[in-house]
Amino acid sequence: MKNEDGRCLFIESCSTNSNHPKFARTFGDDGLLHEGRLNAAKFIGGPEEEDLYLHLRQRETESLEETLKKKIYRVMPPTGTIFYNDVSEVGGTKRFPTSHSTGSALSELPLKMAEDSHEDSPVEGIALKRRVGLVSGVALIVGTMIGSGIFVSPKGVLLRSGSVGLSLIVWAGCGILSLLGALCYAELGTMITKSGAEYSYMMDAFGPLPAFLFSWVSVLVLKPSMMAIICLSLGEYVIEPLYIGCRPNIVSIKLVATLSIGIITYINCMSVKMATRIQNFFTAAKLLAIAIIVVGGSFKLMQGHTEHLATGFHGSHASFSDIATAFYSGLWAYDGWNNLNYVTEELKNPYVNLPLAIAIGIPLVTICYVCVNISYITVMSSAELLASEAVAVTWGHRVLGVLSFVMPISVALSTFGAGNGSCFTGGRLCYVAAREGHLVDILSYLHIRRLTPSPALIFNAILAICMIIPGDIGSLIDFFSFTAWLFYGATFLALIVMRHTKPDLRRPYKVPIAIAYVVLIISVYLVVAPIAQDPQIEYLYASLFVMSGLIVYIPFVHYNLSLNGMGKVTVFFQLLLEVAPTKYVPD
Repeated sequence: MKNEDGRCLFIESCSTNSNHPKFARTFGDDGLLHEGRLNAAKFIGGPEEEDLYLHLRQRETESLEETLKKKIYRVMPPTGTIFYNDVSEVGGTKRFPTSHSTGSALSELPLKMAEDSHEDSPVEGIALKRRVGLVSGVALIVGTMIGSGIFVSPKGVLLRSGSVGLSLIVWAGCGILSLLGALCYAELGTMITKSGAEYSYMMDAFGPLPAFLFSWVSVLVLKPSMMAIICLSLGEYVIEPLYIGCRPNIVSIKLVATLSIGIITYINCMSVKMATRIQNFFTAAKLLAIAIIVVGGSFKLMQGHTEHLATGFHGSHASFSDIATAFYSGLWAYDGWNNLNYVTEELKNPYVNLPLAIAIGIPLVTICYVCVNISYITVMSSAELLASEAVAVTWGHRVLGVLSFVMPISVALSTFGAGNGSCFTGGRLCYVAAREGHLVDILSYLHIRRLTPSPALIFNAILAICMIIPGDIGSLIDFFSFTAWLFYGATFLALIVMRHTKPDLRRPYKVPIAIAYVVLIISVYLVVAPIAQDPQIEYLYASLFVMSGLIVYIPFVHYNLSLNGMGKVTVFFQLLLEVAPTKYVPD
């Protein structure tokens, strides 16, 4: 509520039927809080139209910091009206700055907020909290890496490599490359503890323009397409058992994928704790599915079924482009090795847990992937594997017999968990970019009680659903891999640059600089090789889309142009979603 001067008014009592004077506070232009007695308070109109006429005598009594120690028990966005508990005192406050462009009345909020029944109350303000421990960090890495890729992409790697032997080398090489890249990210993540991964690192190394271009592509293409691919795979494995002997209905697959996105987004909007617990559970489920495949393949090997493995390197494709595209398909299965860096602000003790989670998670996934592919090739010939639309389901029919129904269920659980992890990290990237002013303000807001970035999560989900409508998994994988490794390479370059430009920054973990150069060269190869050998329209679209970000950056970010009516739109969504602005609070 605002007084006649347009300043936010904070009322001690929320009673609307009392005629006795009420105690009120209002922010002054000096940044201090002023207080006084309400001489009169009168409500007019019906229950849906109430206007409060206040006559306030102001006097300066205490500073903002002292007053905001009082515990809040109700917040009414977007007017800024806050109802205080005048008997409960809690210690320790911080002051958050105003929203930088919307003029939101919720831009000044105390740090001690309470919610009557929610698991997260009381909380220390509108900010992300450190709730992700080492186990959850490993689960996030493993859970997002082991998703749909290992159950869909094996045939892509085999098709592009041409032989069993070369395909296994590609799978192992993808794991090593992912580990080397993640070690570089471990140095960056312990040096710059902001969430957002590549976005935050490029911002510090190169400035706002490269960081904006990354957020432009990642928020609008990379993260939504990742979630779309995962959920399309989920839909395929859910529908596959219902269409034995014929191809699944594509509309049914897309409906299941859309429903999955909605459920996952709802979970992540409701509670961080719920999302991490679900991630831990589904990570255990997917490791169980991997174990079933590995044990089944080992049993077949012990029975002497080595005829498919014996083909070795026969038929290998050694061209410049084929090897790069084979790595594309394999690296899609490994994608997620950098996801913990997107939630650094929510990671407990990131200086220790970030490198440790990487060192545990990625080698574990690499071993699982190589063993799973050996199991596939033991049971199926190359032709059978390439002909299968759902490799893991086909494997289940061959090995598990009447228990084959376990495999599509396990794979569906695995992909659902990967979708949950993708949603969790994708929302954080959108949130951080908006917080820095590179996206609309509403995407940087958090729910006032649950402290989840619900606007960013919902925005990511809407884009993913839009990609599902015309989506094809193969083309989405190619588009994702090309644009992703373009920015991975830029991030490795950022590490090298900051070794020279910011040598005095604290680096709790320091990777050998040779590793950064190696992964940078490989990244350049993965970007350039397919274009040079076999240009495709997807690569042109990707390049044009990256550069099109300049059209948005120059007027709306560099010159800070604001569209008329955006303030009203922001206020509307604040009311609808019960969210408020925030800012990064360093350690």
